Amino acid sequence: MRNLYPDIKPYKTHHIKVDEPHVLYVEESGNPEGLPVLFVHGGPGAGCEAYHRRFFDPNLYRIILFDQRGAGRSTPHAELKGNTTQDLVADMEIIREQLDINRWVLFGGSWGSTLSLVYAETHVDRVMGLIVRGIFLCRKKEINWFYQQGADCIFPDYWQDFISPIPVAERGNLLKAYYQRLTGENEIAQMQAAKAWSIWEGRTATLKYNKNVVDHFGSAHTALSLARIESHYFIHDSFLEENQILNNANKLQNIPGVIVQGRYDLICPLESAWQLHKAWPKAELKIIADAGHSATEPGTIDALINATNEMLNILK
Repeated sequence: MRNLYPDIKPYKTHHIKVDEPHVLYVEESGNPEGLPVLFVHGGPGAGCEAYHRRFFDPNLYRIILFDQRGAGRSTPHAELKGNTTQDLVADMEIIREQLDINRWVLFGGSWGSTLSLVYAETHVDRVMGLIVRGIFLCRKKEINWFYQQGADCIFPDYWQDFISPIPVAERGNLLKAYYQRLTGENEIAQMQAAKAWSIWEGRTATLKYNKNVVDHFGSAHTALSLARIESHYFIHDSFLEENQILNNANKLQNIPGVIVQGRYDLICPLESAWQLHKAWPKAELKIIADAGHSATEPGTIDALINATNEMLNILK
C-alpha cells in the first residue's frame, strides 16, 4: 500500500490580490518543469495543510496549493464579502494566468471536488485531468443529510454536542440557526458555534476516530473560517443551481478522471460519487472498502497516490 511522499517545502510563495479585500496565499513545490496540478482544498473554508503537497511525485509534478478566500493564510480571515463559488472559479483562472500555466490537472476532495468540477465545466479547455475524492455535489438533500436529518442517526452522541449551542425552538432549521450565530456580533457565541460546527465535521470524517483530525478541525483558526464560510455557502445553496454539476456533466466527457470514494463516507455518502460516475463514465470510480470521508485514511491515501501516478501515464 502506497504512503504519502516525503515532506517537502515550497520553492515559491505568492500573495495574489483579487477583489477587495481578498489576498490569496498561493505556493508552488515539486518540479517547476513538471506537470502542473492544482490542489483544491475542502470546506469551503478549511485551508491547505502541509501534507497536501505529498500526494504527488515531487520529481514529476509542479504542485500548486492555494487557500481560498477567507481560508488558511489568505486574508482577511473568515471573510464572507465577495465569497461565492463564481469568485473562487475566477480566482483559479487568475492563479493559472499569473503562474503562466496553459492547462493543468485539478485534485480536490469534498468541497474541493465541487469546486474542481464546477471549474472544469466552466473552463473545459484548461483542464487536462481531474482527480476528485469524497464527492460533494452541494444539493439540498446532501446538506440536509449532514446538518439536519440523516447523519444524526449514525452519530447520535456527536450530534448532541453539535446541536447543544442551538435552543430547542430553533432546531427545526439548524443551518439557519448556525448561520445567524456565525455571522452575528456576539463573538463568544460565534466561536462556540464555530467549534461545535467544525468538531462535528472532524469527528465524522474518518471511519475510525482520529484525534489529529478532530484537533485540527477544532482549532480556533480553522473552526472559525470553516464554520462561517461553510454556513454562508450552504445557506445560499453554494451559489449553484440545484443539481448543476450533474446537469452539466456532458462537458466533462473528454476529460480523463479518477473518482475516489470511501464506502463509509457519512459526510458525503457514496450515492453522489456513483451518480457522478454514471454521468461521467470516462472517469474511473474507486470505492475504498475501509474508509470514510477523510483523505488521511490509509486506503484513500493509497488510491489517491495511485491516481496521481496514473494521471502522469495518461497525459505523458
